[in-house]
Amino acid sequence: MPFERDTLPTLIDQGAAEFETRLPGVLARLRNSAIGVINRVIAGGLNSLYKYAEYLSNQWWPDQADAEFLPLHGARWGKNRLPAAAATGSVQFAGVNGSAIPLGTVLQRADAVQYATTADGIVAAGVAVIEVEAVEAGQAGNAITGIALTLTSPIAGVNSVATAQTALASGADVEGIEAWRARILARIRKPPQGGADYDYVSWALEVPGVTRAWVYPGEQGAGTVVVRFVRDDDSAIIPDAGEVAAVQAAIDAVRPVTATTYVLAPIPTVQNFSIQLTPDTVTTRASVEAELQALYLREATPGGTMLVSHQREAISTSAGETDHVLVVPAANQTHTTGQFPTLGVITWL
Repeated sequence: MPFERDTLPTLIDQGAAEFETRLPGVLARLRNSAIGVINRVIAGGLNSLYKYAEYLSNQWWPDQADAEFLPLHGARWGKNRLPAAAATGSVQFAGVNGSAIPLGTVLQRADAVQYATTADGIVAAGVAVIEVEAVEAGQAGNAITGIALTLTSPIAGVNSVATAQTALASGADVEGIEAWRARILARIRKPPQGGADYDYVSWALEVPGVTRAWVYPGEQGAGTVVVRFVRDDDSAIIPDAGEVAAVQAAIDAVRPVTATTYVLAPIPTVQNFSIQLTPDTVTTRASVEAELQALYLREATPGGTMLVSHQREAISTSAGETDHVLVVPAANQTHTTGQFPTLGVITWL
């Protein structure tokens, strides 16, 4: 039988009974009597003490611990919180041949996000391509190929505006508390086996920015392991070549030497929806879209099947919905190897 902590009224009643037993005739149950006041003060102190003891007992368990206690659990199980990661990529400068671009040259995006070159460069054939890294780590440093970057300080012989030759990618914010908690619990519930399928998932999730990963043993033949992953917090959840290479390198550093591992990006497979909604309001539409997004986050897997019954259920549980007709899709959606179901455009009928 679980232990139940006495409530404050119970503590007051118990204290009054003790006073009456030891001092017959005292008015321990009157709020304004001297003994009554003393009893309530003692009961209040005991109640606070019990609350604190209960709070501390919750911190012993990583599934219940508050955020400030998670570092202790993370350190105990070797799962420290993942730090923020800076976006990286290459930038193309234009200018006069022979012009030097020094290490640490700072460029700035239109929204004031800054990048610094991580190597020296010399303009040749009118251009110089140099690797850069975001000055501040975080997801905000990610940017698409071709975005304009402006030099914060002019360089003789070099155009003031450069462009990203590749996507500036792999930037990630500090790991979220619940994602960190989930990794700690996974370590406890599934101890490392030196190459079990879930070990590959764990290794992938230790790369900053990776939020979900799946493993497929033997997909490319005997002795092979395929890992696919997504980055849900990025504007595009499907990883680019650089992000795939980063996860490949991280897994190669710890995987069994006998396994041939392939890290691949899932192939996005868009599913559009046509829905007749009642009541058809902006608020209800937004609620339906949010529920469908949550469904895809929970259930979408590469090569998996999205059940139309679950899609109907997600719409039905949306706040404000009283009735609906799901016209498209009309049946379960199956996917082939590597195909990853994603939510497309919703047409409201």
